[in-house]
Amino acid sequence: MQIPYNSFDGIHGEIHEELTSRFEQVLSKNCYIMGDEVFEFEKSFAEYIGVKYAVGCGNGLEALHLILRAMGIGEGDEVIVPSNTYIASALAVTYAGATPVFVEPDINTYNIDPKRIEEKITKKTKAIMVVHLYGRVCDMDAVSEIARKHNLPIVEDAAQAHGATYKGKKAGSFGIAAGFSFYPGKNLGALGDAGAVVTNDKGLAEKVAMLGNYGSKVKYRHEYKGFNSRLDEMQAAFLNVKLPRLDKWNARRKEIAARIIFEVKNPAVALPLANDDTYGSVWHIFAVRCKNRDALAAYLYENGIETLKHYPCPMHLQKAYAELNIQKGALPIAEEISDTELSIPVYYGMSDAQVDYLIEKLNGFNI
Repeated sequence: MQIPYNSFDGIHGEIHEELTSRFEQVLSKNCYIMGDEVFEFEKSFAEYIGVKYAVGCGNGLEALHLILRAMGIGEGDEVIVPSNTYIASALAVTYAGATPVFVEPDINTYNIDPKRIEEKITKKTKAIMVVHLYGRVCDMDAVSEIARKHNLPIVEDAAQAHGATYKGKKAGSFGIAAGFSFYPGKNLGALGDAGAVVTNDKGLAEKVAMLGNYGSKVKYRHEYKGFNSRLDEMQAAFLNVKLPRLDKWNARRKEIAARIIFEVKNPAVALPLANDDTYGSVWHIFAVRCKNRDALAAYLYENGIETLKHYPCPMHLQKAYAELNIQKGALPIAEEISDTELSIPVYYGMSDAQVDYLIEKLNGFNI
């Protein structure tokens, strides 16, 4: 049996006709930038997250960058960032002119460890960026308490957490603002790059919208030195087709994840924490850990199961951040996750037979 790491067949097979219809509608309108589809999606996505405003932009990295710029964060400032995340989280801070300060994760959740945040706060710290990694929301009660204590805003990187919940509230509704990515492989994915900023702060939303549109609110009148980062009309149309189905697609991911967690009994494979009344992960990535990670990956590949590694090199050891001069061993938890993490297939469209086979092979690994 073959199980790809991810497949769009299940999702796109259900909505092919609607996607085609929306494409033709946009094509016939001859309006491809900042049209009705974008405004419809912004309104619908804000309502879905449970916030007042959503502003479309080019991608998830630009969403975070625009938030920090709109907040006035820049040169000489520091932003707390988890050490275990995709590099876009740190790049957004760098693009704003500030410095990312890495805080280690909780090895059991992969998310930033609130107990380690305060020791990294300085007079230069201007925000705490949390990343709801793999589709699981951070411990927002603990992070929010620290933020209030030090009068620091929280910025959410929710690029992997579309529809994820913490105590019933959706990811993206906890901080001053949140950035989302609609990269095709996300739980809510466009058919190309796309992103959005969500917030309850009207002034921040307006500034983000202007910064993403060359610093302009009125055409040819520029209040800021802005950027070109706008949600494409065609991508917004595709997202408008997909958004009403997101909860259904996430429910299937949760069903598959629960089966793996409760049916895999192999002590060599460390499984993620199950969902409960507090945490409602949407399992964008189903991450296991194994001391013999590469052997597990090879074994699964030989049995027709594709896997990925998220992420094989932590940010502080990337050449791109060599100037921070953080040596190997300085952030051991992030390094351990990088050395042992393996992402296995969990997506809408997997058949029960494929799930059975995946569980069987995970239980059969004994190297």
